[in-house]
Amino acid sequence: MTLSIRAAEAADAGALAAIYLACRREMPYALLAHGDAAVRAWFAGALLPAGGVWLAERGGEIAGFAACSEQDGLLWLDQLYVGAGHRNAGIGRALLERVALRQTRACRLHVFQANAGARRFYEAHGFKLLSLGDGQDNEERCPDALYQWRPDTKE
Repeated sequence: MTLSIRAAEAADAGALAAIYLACRREMPYALLAHGDAAVRAWFAGALLPAGGVWLAERGGEIAGFAACSEQDGLLWLDQLYVGAGHRNAGIGRALLERVALRQTRACRLHVFQANAGARRFYEAHGFKLLSLGDGQDNEERCPDALYQWRPDTKE
């Protein structure tokens, strides 16, 4: 199937929120801090209007998305989720390439420590562990890990 990456638009908010909610329900170690309606409202009213959201379409269906932002001069990968029916098809890598791995500056991200699959994915793409946190700095209060990718660590 053909894969394409494009900037997310306001009309995509519902589909992206649905992917996020489904993926987060697969993480029993990090319960959602907000209900479904609040998450959908956040996608439509905050995340997408802020920009920096890219989505992957596969076979005419939205398969995943990534969101990045800038803070204190750093690029942050804030979200990267791939729908269950589209995993292991290169979608995560394509999104990561679009938002981070083509950059000429470092990119940081947080991931839950218990999310072993995500940690392996990021490590396989050159992200290095910077620190482990106790979860007090995230809404879920779930222990997390801070990773960084630098352009001089390209594969």
